[in-house]
Amino acid sequence: MTQDIFLGGGGEDRATRQYLNIGYANRHGLVAGATGTGKTVTLQILAEGFSAQGVPVFLSDVKGDLSGLANAGSPDHKLHAAFTERAEKIGFSEYAYTAFPVTFWDMFGQQGHPVRTTVSEMGPLLLAQLLGLSEAQEGILNIAFRVADEDGLALLDLKDLQSLLVWVGENASTLALRYGNVSAASVGTIQRRLLVLENQGAADLFGEPALELSDLMRCDTDGRGFINILAADKLMSSPKLYATFLLWLLSELFEELPEVGDPEKPKLVFFFDEAHLLFDDAPKALVDKVEQVARLIRSKGVGVYFVTQNPADVPEDILGQLGNRVQHALRAFTAKDRKNLRLAAETYRENPRFETEDAIREVGVGEAVTSMLQKKGVPGVVERTLIRPPSSQLGPIDPVLRTSLMAHSAMSGKYDQRLDRESAFEILAKRADDAAKAAAEAETKAEDDAAPPALREFNAARRYAGKGVSRSTSRSRSQQDEGFGGALAKIVITELKGTTGRRIVRGILGGLFKGR
Repeated sequence: MTQDIFLGGGGEDRATRQYLNIGYANRHGLVAGATGTGKTVTLQILAEGFSAQGVPVFLSDVKGDLSGLANAGSPDHKLHAAFTERAEKIGFSEYAYTAFPVTFWDMFGQQGHPVRTTVSEMGPLLLAQLLGLSEAQEGILNIAFRVADEDGLALLDLKDLQSLLVWVGENASTLALRYGNVSAASVGTIQRRLLVLENQGAADLFGEPALELSDLMRCDTDGRGFINILAADKLMSSPKLYATFLLWLLSELFEELPEVGDPEKPKLVFFFDEAHLLFDDAPKALVDKVEQVARLIRSKGVGVYFVTQNPADVPEDILGQLGNRVQHALRAFTAKDRKNLRLAAETYRENPRFETEDAIREVGVGEAVTSMLQKKGVPGVVERTLIRPPSSQLGPIDPVLRTSLMAHSAMSGKYDQRLDRESAFEILAKRADDAAKAAAEAETKAEDDAAPPALREFNAARRYAGKGVSRSTSRSRSQQDEGFGGALAKIVITELKGTTGRRIVRGILGGLFKGR
C-alpha cells in the first residue's frame, strides 16, 4: 500500500507536518536554494521516500555526496545526536538508519556502469545544441541525418557521424540540388566542434550497447525502487554535455513510455540537478521542447524535479508546471537578488501566519519553505518546514564499497564491453575502397586500349607474372623473377627490331631529353 512521503514538520504543531502526496508526485516539482542551505539533503530524503514507496529514481550526483544512499546511516556519525533531536522535534517516531537499493552509472565507466546512447537516438536538434551550431550548420546536420536514414547508414558513434560529414562535403553539389546549399566551410566547422566534443569525453557517451530505459525502472525483491545515481562530478567540466545528456534521457522517456493517465504513484521520478545549465543560452526551440516534455510526460507516469539555486533559473512557462516545491533560503545581496526573492515568494499560496518573502530569507540550514499539492491538485498553503534527517549515510561511501556494489549489481557486465558493429563508418569506407579499385581498373583498361600492341602484351605479361609470384621463400621469388625477366627480354627485343618498336624507343628517349 502506498503512503505519502514525509518531508518534515514545524515543531510541536503537528498540523504543519509536510507530506508529498504520492498520487500527485508526477505533477513535477522544484527544489531551490542558495549554496549550502541543504538542497542536497532534501534531494536525498526525497529519493529515499520514493524508493521506499516502490518508485524508481534517477538523479545525478554533482558533488559526489549522494552515493551514501547505498549505505545505512550510523550512530557514530558526528550529526547523529542532531538528527535524533530533529526527528523527535518533528514527530518522526519511525526514524531509523537504513540503506537503499542503488545502481551506479557513469558516462566514463569509472565510478559506475557505462551509460551510452547512439548518435541517431540523440538526434540533430540536441546535437546541434550540444555543438552550439548556427541555423545554417544545423541545417547541414539535418541533411546528414536524412541521408543516413535514406541510405540505411547507422549512426552509432562519433566516427560514424564524422565519416558521413566527409561524404556530405565531397558530394555537396549533388546534395544541393535536392536539399539546398551545403557549404564546405560549415561542414568543416561541424567537424571541428565534433573534435572538441570528442576531446571532452563525448566519445564515451556515443556507441553501443545503448542504455535500455527499462534498466532505470527496476525494483528490488522487497519492492523498493532502485535509485539510479549518475556520477556527474567529472561530467560537470562539460556542462553542455551534461545538460544535453539529461535532456536526451528525458526525451527518450517521453517518446517510449505509454500513456498511463494519473497513476497511483509515478513509474519513475527524474531529478535534474543544476537545472540552470539546461537553460543558459538555450535557443527558443530547445526551451520549447523542454516545456513540451514537462507538460506531457506526467501522463506517462514520470515526475520531473528541477534542482537549482534560484527559481528564476527556470523559464516561467516551465516553472508554472512545478506543483510540489521546496524552497531553501535565498540571499538578497543585490537589487536583482531582492527582485528574484520577491518573485519567488509570489508563486506560493499565502499563509496568514507569516510573510513568505521574509520566511524565504530567514530559514536556516536544513529548513525550507514548502508547498505540496493537495487533493485535486490544489497547491497547499506555504509552510516553514524542518526537513527530516536522512536514513542513509550522509556523504559519499568508501570507493571499495562502491566497487563491491557495482560488481554484484544486475547491470554488471551488460554495458561494460563496447560493441562496434558495421555502421556508417565501415559502410562508407568499403564504398570508397570499392570505388578506388574500380577507378584503378578503369584507368588500367584505358591505358591498355590506347597503348601499342607490344606494350599491351608487355603489361599483360607483367600482370600475369605478378599473379603467379610465389611468396613462400625469397629464393623461389628470385627464380621466377629471372624466368619472367628472360621471357620479357625476348619479347621486347623481338618487338624493338620492328618499326613500331623503333618509334617507341624514339618517343621514350625524346621525352627524356625534352625533360632535361
